[in-house]
Amino acid sequence: MEPGNESPRLQRFQPEEPPFPGRGSAPAEHLEPVLAAWYEATVKLERTHRLLQAEVRRLSEELAAKNRQLQRKTRLEDLGRMASHVAHEVRNSLVPLTLYVSLLRRHTAQDAACQELLDKMQGALTGLDAMVQDLLHFAADRRPQCQPVEVAPVVRRLCEDLAPQFQAQGIDLVLDLPEGACVWADPDMFRRAVLNLLFNALDAMPDGGTVSVTAVETPHGLELEVADTGPGLSDEARRRAFEPFFSTKSNGTGLGLAIVAHILEQHHGSVLACNCPEGGAAFTLRFPPMPQPAELPLARAA
Repeated sequence: MEPGNESPRLQRFQPEEPPFPGRGSAPAEHLEPVLAAWYEATVKLERTHRLLQAEVRRLSEELAAKNRQLQRKTRLEDLGRMASHVAHEVRNSLVPLTLYVSLLRRHTAQDAACQELLDKMQGALTGLDAMVQDLLHFAADRRPQCQPVEVAPVVRRLCEDLAPQFQAQGIDLVLDLPEGACVWADPDMFRRAVLNLLFNALDAMPDGGTVSVTAVETPHGLELEVADTGPGLSDEARRRAFEPFFSTKSNGTGLGLAIVAHILEQHHGSVLACNCPEGGAAFTLRFPPMPQPAELPLARAA
């Protein structure tokens, strides 16, 4: 039968042309877009996986830090209760001891040897009373009564009160305090924090040196640094500086810097210890910014 003369039945069974060239053979040019899309999706998934891993690590580290902070807070609360009990018991015994020394001093006014012994006893009792005060400040859990506190007048007054001690130890004082700079703080607690840092600087330089007190206003609040030219901090001292009852001094209570850290924590600030490049140590108090006028009622309520 010649082409074109097929019967209608045979024409019905003629194979049709495939709608797409090469259908069933899947040439490479048609697979390339699919492979490219698959590769791009794989790269995106890997990138997302790395980001998720980094976020999990960050959250895990943050959780571990919060757990350490919670453990420290719990430990401080336990130590505070114990310190408060000990301090009150010791103070009850100090009152009659101080009275007895006063009476002995009166009855032995003509005896120089006795007076010398009584001076030593009085010095020991004074040191014990200072330790009791530290314990009570450490154990105190009162909420700060915040208000604007001008930094320069408070620091100058503290330095004036300590001037005899500075002179006795041959220590020079350098102040760099901007006028009008304020912090939102409890006045007594702010004064106590600065005073403890000044005492710490004095203890670090028994043979003289320089104490520098510098205040700087930043977008994140106010920073107050107390630096000395003493021997500086060892790695252990820098790491444990604010740990309660840790002290590098044989007669230290180990509470002065712990009290500073506790005060700054109550003010939602922080304190940093480091060594100065030119020698000595520096302690920096970081207070948050002053609240805006509209925020003051909320800040007082907090």
